[in-house]
Amino acid sequence: MAIQSLLIIVAVLAVLLVAGVPISYSIGISSLIAILQTVPLDVSVITGAQRIFVGMSKFSLTAIPFFILAGNLMNQGGIAKRLVDFVMAILGKLPGALLVTNVGANALFGAISGSASAAAAAVGSMVEQGEEEQGYDKALCAATNGASAPSGLLIPPSNALITYSLAAGGTSVAALFLAGYVPGIIWALCCMVAAIIIAKKKGYKGTPGKFDWKNLGIATLRALPSLSLIVVVIGGIVGGIFTATEGSAIAVVYALILGICYRNITLKSFWNIVVSSAKMSGMVVFLIGVSNILGWVMAFTQIPQAISDALLGLTDNPVIILLIMNVILLIAGTFMDVTPAILIFTPLFLPVVQTFGMDPVQFGLILVYNLCIGNITPPVGNTLFVAIKVGRSSLSKVMPYMLWYYVAILVGLLMVTYIPIVSLGLPQLAGLL
Repeated sequence: MAIQSLLIIVAVLAVLLVAGVPISYSIGISSLIAILQTVPLDVSVITGAQRIFVGMSKFSLTAIPFFILAGNLMNQGGIAKRLVDFVMAILGKLPGALLVTNVGANALFGAISGSASAAAAAVGSMVEQGEEEQGYDKALCAATNGASAPSGLLIPPSNALITYSLAAGGTSVAALFLAGYVPGIIWALCCMVAAIIIAKKKGYKGTPGKFDWKNLGIATLRALPSLSLIVVVIGGIVGGIFTATEGSAIAVVYALILGICYRNITLKSFWNIVVSSAKMSGMVVFLIGVSNILGWVMAFTQIPQAISDALLGLTDNPVIILLIMNVILLIAGTFMDVTPAILIFTPLFLPVVQTFGMDPVQFGLILVYNLCIGNITPPVGNTLFVAIKVGRSSLSKVMPYMLWYYVAILVGLLMVTYIPIVSLGLPQLAGLL
């Protein structure tokens, strides 16, 4: 029954998504159709409604709307230019200085804003003029911008990791946040290495002259208020001073004060930011609630157990099992957004990896890393297409350069997958695991 239910869910979900039905409704409808094999319609509908309410009633879920609002406030707060100048002051002497700066600024801005697409748009537009003046290839710049933008989704605060915590049954948000630093930095470093290699081949050099410590000091002072948001929020959460939800509210207040001080947020723009954040939050929270129906159906029909038995029936080698999972997640990520994919694949794959002793925190980083790659992979690849639009290039011109970045990022994925200390080292040092 489990495999039959899974096939029904996959088939109905695929048909509805192709037909253009929103992902939330598609998940709910496919789940209810699958459970109708064993549960009457009236009971299924009533239980489904209850599961939605339960899914949206978790206290920790309130962190997501606050972080979304904080991210949108930071997007409008004029911090992109300050971050670009700060990274340029540090990395400007490397070959392909503007490419490397783009990567570093994307990692910082993405972490602060919580959006890869916002990072690609804001940072990309900041460095575009300099790249054009110095004769950089537009397609290469767009590829670098798009490939590096998702690194910020791994570096906390991260809504994707909060969503995984909920889907995994309450895995420590503080542990996940600390665990995200090294994989996020690895993603950015892999992109930097690829950018430097390409820059050397094309003859792009760093800024001339000696390292300017005075410029670094000025750039640091200008960027410090923005960078302090990460220190205050993550430091408070990891240090046990406040919860993730309280930290998200503090982030909103901090971002609002910063935007007002920078004179980039007015009363009218603040209202527009609140409305757009409310709409986005409503979509995310409803999606999480509806996905609770899917979790109930999977548990009732024992789909995770069937998946576990099937994979372990193929091989009991954890290396092969993780490789199979990575391939599945990479393919799924090209068609699905990060949040629904987390909610769908966590209950499927987490029980499998736990059979051979993998920590849920490590699997969470493997899952999110895989799905972030989907953000820059056609046919969906929202972040990649934002970068192409900002860079005024085309997919056909950008893809040859993206192949370099895909290889580099996949090397990082293998490190996160097969070297546990990459994701577990910091949480263990902090005593969270």
